[in-house]
Amino acid sequence: MSDQFYCDTILDLPEADIPFPGVRAWISQAEDHQVCFFDIEPIGEVTPHSHGEQWGVVLEGRMKLTIGGVEKEYGPGDSYHIPAGVIHGATFLTKVRVIDYFADRERYKPK
Repeated sequence: MSDQFYCDTILDLPEADIPFPGVRAWISQAEDHQVCFFDIEPIGEVTPHSHGEQWGVVLEGRMKLTIGGVEKEYGPGDSYHIPAGVIHGATFLTKVRVIDYFADRERYKPK
């Protein structure tokens, strides 16, 4: 049995050009949005920022999200919604795997 988390079909998608060391993602691109499959090492904090609407679900690991000034911890099975333009940041407490939907068609560019 393989230690690989995502199946080859996902790993064959274009890899995102992510500006944070220890973060990888694969992009499923649509005409008007992106879905990204993230693999994130416990890198600590991603500084507060904003962009278009985002919705995600945690598959594995634990992280804290601060969305509009409200901090909450998330784990497997938890989902979150970040409305467009709302300031948010994250702290990755363990290795985390999430799937995120971005309303921005080009939130991430492929490598």
